[in-house]
Amino acid sequence: MGFLTMILFERLGLLLLLAFILTRIPGFRSLLDREMDAKTTVMHAIVFGLFGIAGTVAGVVVDEESIVNRLWVLSVGEDEMLVSSSLVAIVIAGLLGGPYVGLGAGVISGVFVYTLGGLGHVSNSLVNPLTGLLAGFTARFFSQERVIAPMKALFIGIFPPILKMGLLLVFVPGSEMMVSLVDRIGLPMVISNSVAIAVFTAMISSALREQEKEAALETSRALTIAEEALPYLKQQSSLKMAEGIARLLYNRLEVAAVSVTNRFEVLAHIGKGDDHHRRGDQMLTHLSLQAIRTGQVQVAYSQEEIQCQHPNCPLLAAIIVPIKETNETTGLIKLYFRKAQHIRSVEIVLARGLGELISNQLNAVAAEQMQTLIRDAELRNLQAQINPHFLFNTLHLIATLIRTDTNKARHITVQLGNYMRYNLRLASASLVDLEKELDHLNAYLEIVRTRYSGRLSIDFPLVEGVGKTPIPPATIQPLVENSIQHGLQHCTNGGRIVIDISKLKQTVRIAVRDNGCGFSPETLEQVGYLPFVRKRGGGTGLYNVNQRLIRLLGEEARLHVLNLPTGGSEVAFSIPYNTK
Repeated sequence: MGFLTMILFERLGLLLLLAFILTRIPGFRSLLDREMDAKTTVMHAIVFGLFGIAGTVAGVVVDEESIVNRLWVLSVGEDEMLVSSSLVAIVIAGLLGGPYVGLGAGVISGVFVYTLGGLGHVSNSLVNPLTGLLAGFTARFFSQERVIAPMKALFIGIFPPILKMGLLLVFVPGSEMMVSLVDRIGLPMVISNSVAIAVFTAMISSALREQEKEAALETSRALTIAEEALPYLKQQSSLKMAEGIARLLYNRLEVAAVSVTNRFEVLAHIGKGDDHHRRGDQMLTHLSLQAIRTGQVQVAYSQEEIQCQHPNCPLLAAIIVPIKETNETTGLIKLYFRKAQHIRSVEIVLARGLGELISNQLNAVAAEQMQTLIRDAELRNLQAQINPHFLFNTLHLIATLIRTDTNKARHITVQLGNYMRYNLRLASASLVDLEKELDHLNAYLEIVRTRYSGRLSIDFPLVEGVGKTPIPPATIQPLVENSIQHGLQHCTNGGRIVIDISKLKQTVRIAVRDNGCGFSPETLEQVGYLPFVRKRGGGTGLYNVNQRLIRLLGEEARLHVLNLPTGGSEVAFSIPYNTK
C-alpha cells in the first residue's frame, strides 16, 4: 500500500507541472473570474479533458498480486486494473468551471479510459463524468470564493476515489478479487488524489496572488506618476510641459529613453540616443502616424519599425502611447527600450494606463482652465457694472449745481470722472491695491456727501500701512451703496455710515456700519449667498461682492452680516494683509 502511494505521488508530479503551466495561460483567468460562455466552456472542458487523459496515461496498472510499473499506460490487460490520477483534473475542472466544464472534461477522459479496457473499465470510465458533474454542483456552494481554499479542496478530494471504489464493487458484485484490489488501492488513491487537488488549488491561489500583487504595484506606480505629472501638465509652455513629463517618466520607469511629441514634431527627448533624437525632429514614422490616427497604443519591436536612420542608435524597440484631449490625439509619449525582449505585457499595460491617466488629467486641467476663464470673465463683468440710476442722479445733481454752485459742480464732475475712469479699468485686473480701491471709494463718497448734504454723515478714518494689500476692485463701494439705498432708505435725517478699516496681525478687516433699519430676520442668514432683492435688503450687490471675495481670496474672506444691538447693521470682511 505504501509503495503504491509513493508511485502515485511520483506520477502526480507530472500533473502538477502541467497544472503550473496551465495557471500561467492568460485564458485561464476567465475560469477564476467566472466569465464563462459557450466557447470558453467547451475550450476549458477540452483542456481539462486532455489534462485527465495525461493523468490516465501517467497512471499505474495493478493486478491481483503485483504492481505493473510502466512509463506510459496505453493499454490494460483483462485481468489488470488501471489506477490513475485523472480524477484530479476532473475535480479541478468542476470546481473552477462548474458542472458543464466538469461533465465535459469527465466525458473526454472517461471515453479514453474506456478504450484502454481492463478490469473494471466501465466503472473507471463512468466515474469521470459523474465526478465532474458532482464537483461542478459542489462548487456552487463556494461561488463567493474566487478559488476554493486548499483545506476545503482536500476535504472534497476524498470523495471521488470513494465513489470510484463503490462503482467498482457495484459493477463487479461478489468478486473476491475486486474486493482485494479495492482494499489495496483505496487508501492510496484517497490520499494521493485529495492531496494533489489541495496542492493544485494552492498553486492557483499563489499564481492569482502574484498577478494581483503585480497589477496592484503597477497600478500604484501609474497613479503615483500621474499625480507627479500634474504640475507639469499645468505648464503654459508646451516645451516645458514636455520636458518635465519626459524627465519624470525616464526617472520613474525602467526605459532607455522617453520622447514627448505633439502631432508634428518632437518636443523633448530624455535618455539614450539624445545625440541624434532631438527636439524639433519631424514626425515621420509609420507607427507614430498610426497612433495619432487611431488613438491606439502601438509597439515597435525592431529598429526598422522605429525607423531611426542613425547606424549606432541604441534604441531597438518602443511603445508609442497616444495622449488625447477631448477625444482627439494631440501628442505622443514614446517609451524606448534597448531590446525587444524588454517589452513585456506588463510594460504595455502600464504604458496604456499611463496614457489614459495623463489624458484624463489633461482634460481635467483644460476644464479647470476654461472654468477659471469663464469665472474670471463673469467676475470682471460684475466688476464693470455701473448702476445707471447713480449715474443719472449724479448728472442731474451736476446740472443743478451748475446753476447754484459752479465750483461744487466742477468738483463733482471731476469726482464722477475719477469714478467712471476706475470702473472702466475694472476689466483689466482681478485684484488691485487697497489704496486704489479707497481712491475709488473717496470719489463715490464726495458725490454722495453732496447729494445727501444735511441728511447723511459718513465717517471714514484712514489707516496707515495697508495701501498695498490686494483686494477685488469695487468691493467697498457697493457695501456703502447698500447702506444708503436700503439700510437708510427711510431715514430723512440723522443717517450715519461708518467705514472702519483696521489692521490686524495677518489680515485687514473692513467693516461698513449704518444706523438704519437693518436686515429682516428671514434674509439675514441668506444675504450674500443668494442674488435676491427684498424690500429691506439689497441682496444682489452683496451677493456679487461676496462671490468675488470668496473666489479670489478664499472662503476666509467672505462677508459677515449682522444687525447691531443699537439699530442698523454691519457688513464686514477680512482680507490677507500684504505689504509687498
